[in-house]
Amino acid sequence: MGILVKDVSKRFPPSRGEQEGHLAADNVTFAVPRGHLVALLGPSGSGKSTILRIIAGLEEPDTGEVLLDGQVVTGHPVHQRGVGFVFQHYALFKHATVEKNIAFGLDIRKWARRNVRERVLELLDLVQLRGYEDRYPSQLSGGQRQRVALARALAPRPRVLLLDEPFGALDAKVRRNLATQLRQLHSEFRTTTIFVTHDQEEAIEISDQIVVINRGRVDQIGTAEEIYDHPSNKFVASFIGNVNVIEGYVHEGVLWLGANRAHMTPVRTSLPDGEVVMLVRPEDVELTSGVAIDGLDGVVREIRYRGDRYEQEIDIAGLTVRAVEVKNRGRAAVRHPGQQVRVRFTRHRIFDVEEDHAAIRAQLESLGYIE
Repeated sequence: MGILVKDVSKRFPPSRGEQEGHLAADNVTFAVPRGHLVALLGPSGSGKSTILRIIAGLEEPDTGEVLLDGQVVTGHPVHQRGVGFVFQHYALFKHATVEKNIAFGLDIRKWARRNVRERVLELLDLVQLRGYEDRYPSQLSGGQRQRVALARALAPRPRVLLLDEPFGALDAKVRRNLATQLRQLHSEFRTTTIFVTHDQEEAIEISDQIVVINRGRVDQIGTAEEIYDHPSNKFVASFIGNVNVIEGYVHEGVLWLGANRAHMTPVRTSLPDGEVVMLVRPEDVELTSGVAIDGLDGVVREIRYRGDRYEQEIDIAGLTVRAVEVKNRGRAAVRHPGQQVRVRFTRHRIFDVEEDHAAIRAQLESLGYIE
């Protein structure tokens, strides 16, 4: 096992006005197999970076332990853990060249000068910066600086690579390119890696596994496909990908949706009668014109062209539902606002409601998962 985080908790002292302080990690346990790339995914303030810093030795846990390659490293200083760390804001030495920045960890370890030079050139080739070795950070773009930071972290051949929102300060296109390059570098080195991000697309694109963190706890662990298609709870379903959050309730085996009780074909569910939340991804909303055997009556309110797809807003008895159709397969181009359609949910998840609907909606809105 490459990394094992076992029963780790961390509470920071209370700031002014607080009584108990902030519980950043709450009995966190997960494992990263040797050579895998795992994403810690969650909203800002969920505890991801604290967990990463505990693994690196930059923070000490209140309880629990961290093992690297089977060795307990809790309490060990950073330099004894064999960890490479990449921060969001590069942390390069401003007055050192690209070559000197990459060689820093090797010089500390007293590598022979010839070996240092060979290693630096090897990494410059891998991050596609050969020819830039004599430049200074101020002469590089943001994406180039982050590639230098990545090369510097990889230079000493760490047994574990930790990346804390490494592309968060970059624009979307550069971020996607670097994420792809990180995946390629990982395939080359197979260094056990944890990648912290709040960007679900990044996590889905590059990771072998995703650990979803919410309020200091692990909500779900799985592949991108497992988490996207089989979320364990409302938070995961709402946070991963776009989703329609539809309020309703179950009564005698029949699901009623929305304030006007739009009637849906009865859904088999083990949930007892009471209020529920149904989560439906826009790509799982199927629209047909004309008569359909099952489904709901809806009216097209808006159609937005997005290049490769059409996004549509459908009104179902006062309930607004978003639908997505791929450009080459969808029929949205021939529809128009005001047109009547039949709406069917090809796949959905239903969760019971511990609190009332208003509280659930307020919570999801505050976290930015629904508008």
